[in-house]
Amino acid sequence: MKIGLQIPDFSTPRGPERLGAELATVARVADDAGFEYIAVMDHFFQIPVVGPAEKEMLEGYTTLGYLAACTSRATLVTLVTGAVYRDPGVLAKIVTTLDVLSNGRAWLGIGAAWNAEESRGLGISFPPVAERFERLEETLQICLQMWHGDESPYRGKHYQLERPLNSPQSLTRPHPPIMIGGGGEKKTLRLVARYADACNLFAGRDEARKLEILRQHCDAVGRDYDTVFKTAYYAFDTSKGAGQILDELGALAELGFDAAMGSVSGVWDVTPVEFIGSEIIPVAADL
Repeated sequence: MKIGLQIPDFSTPRGPERLGAELATVARVADDAGFEYIAVMDHFFQIPVVGPAEKEMLEGYTTLGYLAACTSRATLVTLVTGAVYRDPGVLAKIVTTLDVLSNGRAWLGIGAAWNAEESRGLGISFPPVAERFERLEETLQICLQMWHGDESPYRGKHYQLERPLNSPQSLTRPHPPIMIGGGGEKKTLRLVARYADACNLFAGRDEARKLEILRQHCDAVGRDYDTVFKTAYYAFDTSKGAGQILDELGALAELGFDAAMGSVSGVWDVTPVEFIGSEIIPVAADL
């Protein structure tokens, strides 16, 4: 099992003046410790499960571009981008840029979006859920078309592109892997089966049944279920001790998950990151 770090909270002990330096330190330690992924949320306000909206929140792709320069091996991804936050052609260019400048380390993490508060606050269009899923599917189609080098016009219900040119092209071929986040059984997992290289589900939220639903969607479209890379959001709390963490990761591996990624309690101290690198990652590789 592969291990990834997600950084959801940018309220550091020494404030915004030191945030850049401290974020770089965390990323470098994680990169050196063997974390396969470094992820950030794609939100503009802090989300309720982490803290009040007013807490510090960095824009996701600017942050990943910074982290690309601070690291050399870890994959860089948002967990996950709201499809309505950026026009699809622009999003494809953003992820391509990250891929080129990181020497082929970008993934596209994406979902239908859910945070109406930040959209209202910043004037971002936030259509009803059915339309958000339609826009998500068109976004996936457009990104794949651009990464395949097809410059023919795209005519969708919500997006029309006259010439979806993508130059330079991504270094990762045929394209940066697409990870769709969320466990919606009728729409999200259907889109995973049809378009995605990977999925992301929350650990502890009926994962076994979600994976079975994904298998059914794969069967319906004639896709090999085993070709979907399965990731679980798992919050790392090193106070549990290595044994309990490895037991929990082992249970996820038994269900068929290939990777666990999530927040690390006390991340700004970096000691927990180093602990995971020395005590968890080497053992988890054999799960």
